[in-house]
Amino acid sequence: MANSLLQRISARKVRAGVIGLGYVGLPLAVAFTRAGVSTVGFDVDTERTAAILRGESYIADVPAAHVQAALEAGLLTVTTDFEGLATVDTVNICVPTPLRKTRDPDLSHVIAAVERVAAHLRGGQLVVLESTTYPGTIDEVVRPRLEAGGLRAGADFFLAFSPERVDPGSAEWTTRNIPKVVGGVDARSTETAAALYRLIVDTVVPVSSPRVAEMVKLLENTFRAVNIGLVNELALMCRDLGVDVWEVIDAAKTKPFGFMPFYPGPGLGGHCIPIDPFYLSWKARQSGFESRFIELAGHVNAAMPRYVFERVVEALNSRSRAVRGSRVHLFGMAYKPNVSDVRESPALDVAELLLRRGAAVTYSDPFVPAVRTRAVSMDAVTCEQALAGGIDCAVITTDHRGVDYRAIARDAPLVVDTRNALAGMDAAHIYRL
Repeated sequence: MANSLLQRISARKVRAGVIGLGYVGLPLAVAFTRAGVSTVGFDVDTERTAAILRGESYIADVPAAHVQAALEAGLLTVTTDFEGLATVDTVNICVPTPLRKTRDPDLSHVIAAVERVAAHLRGGQLVVLESTTYPGTIDEVVRPRLEAGGLRAGADFFLAFSPERVDPGSAEWTTRNIPKVVGGVDARSTETAAALYRLIVDTVVPVSSPRVAEMVKLLENTFRAVNIGLVNELALMCRDLGVDVWEVIDAAKTKPFGFMPFYPGPGLGGHCIPIDPFYLSWKARQSGFESRFIELAGHVNAAMPRYVFERVVEALNSRSRAVRGSRVHLFGMAYKPNVSDVRESPALDVAELLLRRGAAVTYSDPFVPAVRTRAVSMDAVTCEQALAGGIDCAVITTDHRGVDYRAIARDAPLVVDTRNALAGMDAAHIYRL
């Protein structure tokens, strides 16, 4: 069966399935079609599937023209009917893995997807989980459910883990040139998964097991979270010491070895960095290990939105204004530049803190036309509308490309810059992180 699947993969005669058509799944599905592979995308969201069938793309990194070309070539099918899983040779699971309010892993989306696959699993299929999770998920959660019907991983079907690696909004790093780590439950599973990815990825990195692959992803994002926590704490320290933290970082990064620059900000956002370290620390606790370093970095990063709020209070107080009743405008709602993703965005936390204290909060973001959360519900206005309407304080929360932040600083009475968007611009009304 492995030889047969490998031959079909090599000949691009394989039929691929992708479950979850979000920031990971849609680029993956389109990449398969661009390699000439017939692909079926599955999602529970009818709006997503309808948009794709209209030839639209809701992911900035996937041009609508690529979606349209895949549809016109007959290489892409999307559906909410998971019966189609019986017709594919490979299945890539790309669904969310959020945290519960208790900061425990929520694998409900993964389990739902795996059970749908299990209901249609047949001999010779390859199943790959891409969703970020804790070490042991394949062995403890996925494999038992897939084997419940009698088929055995490594013997009757192939099973692997390959952590998603995407950099939303990046023109430099794409599906093609980001190396892909693959760990199968046995050598054949690793081989078949690696062969599939080599159709669309320049470099595949096989590892010895799914647990290693699962741990790789958590190390990558925990590394970033811990270092961001360090530089966020350094920013607070530098403020008390009267030192410009941005100047410190710029000078330190001139060292050609032993240093990698990280930058402070209003907090962590996105689906990965604020969440993945807690997957790791949760799993460590199951083994009786206390990951104090990781937990501490999480606390530092989680406190940054409140620190930004306090800087806004300080700025307003300098003009003898209270937060209550003040007009505060946030420039940026996405969690990072040049994307529309607001998941875990610190700007939402800053907005909520200001609203609780009675501020009149508005925002501008060219990528986010509206936000609707439990605590924050508003529509974007343009930068020009915000400044023309009169504001008491501007807060730069996301440094999107193409926004004239210096013009904002010239027109706004107070500015709190959390992203160093006004580097080199010194004025009494500008408050930095």
